[in-house]
Amino acid sequence: MDRVESPPDDWFVAQRTYGQGVPAGALARAARQAEAIDRLRVRSATLSGSWTFVGPTNIGGRVLDIAVDPQQVDTVYVATASGGVWKSTDAGSTFTVAWPNEISQAIGALAIGPDGTLYAGTGETGPGGGSITYGGSGLYRSSDGGETWTRVGLEDAARVARIVIDPGDSTRIFAAVSGDLFVQGGDRGVYRSVDGGDTWQRVLVGDTPTTGAADLAIDPQDSTRVFATLWDHHRSPERRSYSGLGSGVYFSADGGDTWTQLTNGLPPASSLLGRIGLAIAPSDPFRVYVITTEATTFSSDGLFEGFYVSSDGGASFTRLPRDSTLASSQSTYGWWFGRVWVDPADEDSVWVAGVPLLYSRAGGIGWVTASFGHADQHAMAWDPQVPGRVFLGNDGGAFVSLDNGITFHRGGYQPWTQFYTVDVSQTDPSRIVGGAQDNGGNRSYRGTGGGDPNNWNSFVGGDGLAARIDPTDQNRVYGCSQYGSCVRSSDGGDNSLPFGGTTSQRRNWFSPVEFDPADPRIMYYAGNILNRSTNTAASWTAISPDLSGGPYPSDGYPFGTITTVAAAASDPTVLYVGTDDGRVWTSKDLGASWLRLEDPGFPTAWVTRVRVDPADADIAYVTFSGFRSGDQQGYVFRTTDGGITWQDITTNLPLAPVNDLLIMNASLVVASDVGVFASDDGGAEWFGAGIDLPQTPITGLASTASATKILASTFGRGMYELDLSLNTARDGW
Repeated sequence: MDRVESPPDDWFVAQRTYGQGVPAGALARAARQAEAIDRLRVRSATLSGSWTFVGPTNIGGRVLDIAVDPQQVDTVYVATASGGVWKSTDAGSTFTVAWPNEISQAIGALAIGPDGTLYAGTGETGPGGGSITYGGSGLYRSSDGGETWTRVGLEDAARVARIVIDPGDSTRIFAAVSGDLFVQGGDRGVYRSVDGGDTWQRVLVGDTPTTGAADLAIDPQDSTRVFATLWDHHRSPERRSYSGLGSGVYFSADGGDTWTQLTNGLPPASSLLGRIGLAIAPSDPFRVYVITTEATTFSSDGLFEGFYVSSDGGASFTRLPRDSTLASSQSTYGWWFGRVWVDPADEDSVWVAGVPLLYSRAGGIGWVTASFGHADQHAMAWDPQVPGRVFLGNDGGAFVSLDNGITFHRGGYQPWTQFYTVDVSQTDPSRIVGGAQDNGGNRSYRGTGGGDPNNWNSFVGGDGLAARIDPTDQNRVYGCSQYGSCVRSSDGGDNSLPFGGTTSQRRNWFSPVEFDPADPRIMYYAGNILNRSTNTAASWTAISPDLSGGPYPSDGYPFGTITTVAAAASDPTVLYVGTDDGRVWTSKDLGASWLRLEDPGFPTAWVTRVRVDPADADIAYVTFSGFRSGDQQGYVFRTTDGGITWQDITTNLPLAPVNDLLIMNASLVVASDVGVFASDDGGAEWFGAGIDLPQTPITGLASTASATKILASTFGRGMYELDLSLNTARDGW
């Protein structure tokens, strides 16, 4: 199956949004609950200890903003989408973490003042990845190069898109707050502080309750002149609307006190106008560039609309001739980018973010693709102390150019990869595989060799999703990219063949692939129909009808699909599945017939995992993701009678999405958006499993055959391992 080009992360968004979306501040509250549970660690020798990072360091992940230190040579900071702030003191060759593990890891904006004070805005504006998983907890300030941080306001700003600082006054700051993607109203617009962030005033608000601010620019020679773009966008469970009447370009000539919408030559207000990017040329502040996107149909909401230039400080704009290279750079999801940059020394040299990085040496005429190293560009910054040195951030990490942005190379040690999944060899625990956002299906080894955290490599292209290692033959591996395009390999991933033909009308972004626990030659794969293979994925047979309630009206994304599958080890005829529309099913005759399992406590939400007790096919667990606005229902349920009745065992778990569950001897272990938690009493009480795990979403769990190690895939900080063989009972746990 060919790779399907699509906006990033929509699966991760969709599974977390039901009803009206998660209420503002919910993730922060869940984090506080997690901290409380963290203090409830049991006196146990089995699930204590410290999590350790096991890689990768060389794959990277999405970088959303960059700040170059104006005082310290070779010092640069990067904002990662869900992995915190990172600092390099060797011009991007290596990075060290400069952000606390204990607070939101989603960083949407960075800025550094002339006095060296660093500001970070949490939450990610790009709506493909802008779900509650990426929500923020406000704006933070550091006066010691990222060693310590203090929150300085905007606590209810779900997503901060941009921060700019007056070049002549480090205490005067503007923040573009894009607001909650799912809930209308609330904090959104342009905010200003005149006391270094201690207090904030909203100085520009949109015309609609779904309009937030997306971009900012301040005249470096006259800081009373400020530009902003507003963006009208909203996401509901069944569709997205990333354009609207509130979108537009605004200008203030009095330092943000009053604002005027700029319309002379720019697109008029329209329900089709989408995200807008803007930049001022530092060498000629009256040169202003604008890029716009638009919607044309229900499913095309991010297409290139136009590129504009002003030579009179925004009083009037000229639309430049349409350039096919520039237009195609936005693909069908220009709302993922919305950035323009200008060479500080040349007002005619302009760059645009897109799938590739483009530049023009003639003021927006004649666009050329730069050697950018990875798709999907988000951040660019010139080094004021080294001519020709430019830093770039994209979905592959942080890159540096020494020829003024023409060619880029990626530095080493960037341990902030966003993983969806994890699996581990049952004979060599150093051999790990996982699917990574926009970085393929990755492995920690090459060929038949052992694992190396600094030498991971891709064995599946595109967006890596399901990744599995045969528990009886570690050289037999499987991997998938988006919408169920999967491959199989018998040499550890060096060479691969596609899966045999499968039957389904709809396949989820993350199509599940599972082994039969009794015989890994038998495998299960699902779209909206469950498929079974008895020859290691070479051929498949459909064994179910459509088990979802679909199809549903959508904007081009499959909904109404199977999201999780489990076969019983003790009885190979017993199967359980869950769907993205909240349905749970079982078959007791290997798919010949199916029974829908229901319970009044089940939320109408995405089923993230079903697991079956290895010793008893009647004991099973189901987890859900996507707690609705104001809905405090449970997320983890257990049955002991094959699904006839269910018990809610969520008890004291944080009210946050639960993404995976492991059954380990007498313990249950779950992965949630705010950590890994365990219970040794069947869910009566949960406690934090291990310490030193960053508070980024935990998407998957795996364990070794001896149950001495747990592997956790994080969505922003790579892979972590908890080595249980090192644990001894100790006081204080």
